[in-house]
This record gives sequence, structure tokens and C-alpha cells, in this order.
Amino acid sequence: MPEAALSRSEFVAELRALEGRYWDSHPFHRRLHDGELSKGDVQLWAANRWYYQRCIPMKDAAILAACPVPEVRRQWMSRISYHDGASAGEGGAQRWLRLAEAVGVPREEVLDERHLLPGVRFAVDAYVNFARTRPWVEGVAAGLTELFAPGLMRRRVAAMRAQYPWIAADGLEYFTARIEITPAEGAATLDLVVDHCLTREQQRAAVAALAFKCDVLWAVLDALDYATVRPRLSQL
Repeated sequence: MPEAALSRSEFVAELRALEGRYWDSHPFHRRLHDGELSKGDVQLWAANRWYYQRCIPMKDAAILAACPVPEVRRQWMSRISYHDGASAGEGGAQRWLRLAEAVGVPREEVLDERHLLPGVRFAVDAYVNFARTRPWVEGVAAGLTELFAPGLMRRRVAAMRAQYPWIAADGLEYFTARIEITPAEGAATLDLVVDHCLTREQQRAAVAALAFKCDVLWAVLDALDYATVRPRLSQL
């Protein structure tokens, strides 16, 4: 006999229990917030995080392509337009490019990905491939890291203003814009997952998808942590 599905509150509690695996507790993020990164470290972070930002709309398009529910597709389409923008020069991806420029990385060097670390590419590509190959609701569930993000973004903006005053204030627009949007997006995503994961098997798959996304984000920072700590260790 199939195991009974969790109640809504139980299912939500399982998803939220993964907050401790979110990348805000990674050593690299702690060093970023504590002002321990050199300018070169911050530049490497911005250039590599770009690859994640540019792949988000590809991930969302894969979810759309796999989803047979018109209401969900209409809701999810806004994710792509937010990151790509309604026209050239707009959108979340463009705001990230302006952040990279504000920390001193020329736009052409970000776009040609000359600074991209292999570990970052591997992790982000795995995330896009997950969205292309798994059921659409699992791709949506992987995005529930939005639930954990608002507090991190507030802390990051405050920390970066305090620790890296050489970054122009408008360079942090990516984060200040997301602070206002992410809570509503996270709540809407949670509703989608809860409403469409009706069996215990589907609920387990959703929790696993969110855990996978946490691992992807952690792997991105592992690559950056290694790349920025290793040169210092070699000088000891």
C-alpha cells in the first residue's frame, strides 16, 4: 500500500528544513560578508556568478517546455522576462553585468567567460540539465531556494556597502531589486510545489530536488573558495 502523502504543513516543514544547506553558510560567503576577500576575489566571484545568472532563463525555459499546465506556464513565463528583460539592456542579467563592471571586470571579459572556473560551469550545467530531464514540478521545486534568499540578500547589501565601499552603490542594484521581489516569488513557487505534489513519492522527489539545488549552489562556492584560498596557502 502506498505511503500516505504528508499534510501541507508537514510537507512545507520538510522543504524548509533544508535551509541549513543553503549557500549563505558557505565559508566563501562568510568571507565575502566579513570583508575578507581581496578586490581580485570579488571580481572572480562576480565573473563566475554571471554564468549562473545567464543560465537561469535557460533553466526556466526548460521547465516551461516540460509543463503541460497552461496556468503554470503563464505564471512561470514572467521568470524568463525578469532575467532577460523586456528589451535589450533590461532585466536581472543586465543588472548582474553592471555589478561586474562596478567591481572592475570589463563587460567583454564577463561575456566571453574567460574567468569561468570549470567547477562553476560543471555545477550550473548540471542544474540546467536537471530542469531539462526531470519532471517540471521537480524543476520548480529546485527553485525553492528563493525561500531562503531574502535574508541573505539584505545581509549581503549591508555587508558589501560596509566592507567594500569602493563598489559604486548602483552596482548593487541586482540585490536591492531582488530583496523586494524574492519573498513573493518564493511563496508562489511554494504554492505550486505543494499544490502539484500530491503523493508521498512526488513530495520526496521535490525535497530531493531542493537538496540538489542546494548542492549546486554549494559546489559553485566550493570552486570559488578553492580558487581564492589556494593562492594564499601557496605563499605560506
